[in-house]
Amino acid sequence: MLELERLWTILGSYFDWFYVPHIAISDILEIIILSYLIYTLIMWVKKTRAWTVFRGIIVIAIFMGFAAVFKLNTILWLFRNMISVGILAVVILFQPELRRALEELGKKNIISDVLIRNDSIKSDRVNDNTIQELISAATFMSKNKTGALIVIEQNVPLGEYEATGINIDAAVSRQLVENIFEHNTPLHDGAVIIRNNRVVAATCYLPLTGRNDLNKDLGTRHRAAVGISEVSDSMTLVVSEENGQISIAHGGTLYENLDVESLRSRLSSLQSSKNSQNKKGRKAKRIKGGRKQ
Repeated sequence: MLELERLWTILGSYFDWFYVPHIAISDILEIIILSYLIYTLIMWVKKTRAWTVFRGIIVIAIFMGFAAVFKLNTILWLFRNMISVGILAVVILFQPELRRALEELGKKNIISDVLIRNDSIKSDRVNDNTIQELISAATFMSKNKTGALIVIEQNVPLGEYEATGINIDAAVSRQLVENIFEHNTPLHDGAVIIRNNRVVAATCYLPLTGRNDLNKDLGTRHRAAVGISEVSDSMTLVVSEENGQISIAHGGTLYENLDVESLRSRLSSLQSSKNSQNKKGRKAKRIKGGRKQ
């Protein structure tokens, strides 16, 4: 019996460091509220360009930690004096997005958001069927000189541009794309945004490029295609209304006068980073000028 008590005493002293805090109902409620707010904030950030800026902030934070560990006092002094200005700059920079986020928070059904899981996210940005449908639609519209502007989202979310258009949420098909850009229809003006093999919105407004090295004769569609490719990693398909020419904008560059094989090569490069690296050198004429649509 004495040995058992001694063993119990030894075990008790060994686990003295282990402390189980008392958790009240209010603590559980706080955890749920904070978890929901943090989740909502992350989802909002991922749907806007703020996600790219947020990753940049993380890099800066890591660099600050590095400076603190190695006692780089000058760098730490600069960070301490710039942090208040930086917070104010972020608030000013993302004022429209912050306002939109608060508006969306007021419209949310909290119970359904927490309990209903969203399984609609797909791994493939574009599959073979989507590529074929886009090629067929682009070829048809090129022959008929129907202007088109189609943006394929990749890693950088385009939620803020999607919000400027009309929600559709339909599978990509040749018939749908051709009907959207048909002359004198309500949806033909503006851009179509494609995400995860679905047309999510039409009549979307895109930023125009401000580059001076592009030909001044370029029409609005082409300048918008280059503009969205400068602020995101999206790939944009353009069909000229004037001459039926098919072009692709990607990475701030406009590739003109693509045939079917060149167009397929460009679109297929979205399916994997490996394909993207292997197919960069495929046949495509890089534009240095252009014509009106």
